[in-house]
Amino acid sequence: MTSGWIPMDGGGFTPPSTEDFNFSGLMNGAAWLNKPMLQLVISVILIAVVFVWGSRNLQIVPGKRQWTFEFLYDYIRNTVGRDVIGRDYQKWMPLLFPMFLLIIVNNWFGEFFYFMFPTFSNIGYVYGLVILVFVLFIGVGIKAHGIAYFKLATAPADVPKLLWIIIIPLEILSTFVVRPVTLSVRLFANMFAGHMSVLVFIGGGTYLLTYANNILFNVSGGLSWVLGMAIIGLELFIGYLQAYVFTILTAQYIASSINVGH
Repeated sequence: MTSGWIPMDGGGFTPPSTEDFNFSGLMNGAAWLNKPMLQLVISVILIAVVFVWGSRNLQIVPGKRQWTFEFLYDYIRNTVGRDVIGRDYQKWMPLLFPMFLLIIVNNWFGEFFYFMFPTFSNIGYVYGLVILVFVLFIGVGIKAHGIAYFKLATAPADVPKLLWIIIIPLEILSTFVVRPVTLSVRLFANMFAGHMSVLVFIGGGTYLLTYANNILFNVSGGLSWVLGMAIIGLELFIGYLQAYVFTILTAQYIASSINVGH
């Protein structure tokens, strides 16, 4: 029994908790193969299938299907790749565009009743993406500047050497600690909080709607469901926004590694 409204028959409402974000393995001896992992695999297959279908029979004058896919690609290309990275942005599009799609699809899984769970509300999957970005922007910096990248990234040339004792620790913290931490927390916290809100309003609303012989509770349950549906709509927007922010920050980190010291 947990805290919540207690009906006359002795039952009770169990509020959502972090336990709702833990999933056991779908197969014996394979604890890693759980619902979030399955969703991640489904998202990759879904994206691949949709874009194979969308790229069929390409024409100079695009039809509605081709126009839709080109519009989506151009949106990320122009607002993220070209505007953030600038020169040679095209070679980064095979990373940035699929990353955006992967994140938005897995975020939107939280609003579809068959799945009803945003994959990136599980922090482990967010860490996987952030480690990829972290290794990538450091690798890009080393490729562009050699081992001198670390000096350029932590000891700006226009800063007097007397201030290096203050600036270098701050730059190390900012570049190699704050970046991955904030990138992780931003995506995870938004997906976690949004899904928890949906569970509270939908779960609590269902309980109140089915509470016997109490009109006030039943009406409150109906209002809770209405608010829950509104939150689901809001989460669709937040899922898109977080996918876009994660992608644009990835592009910004790549650009900063390429242009470090300038």
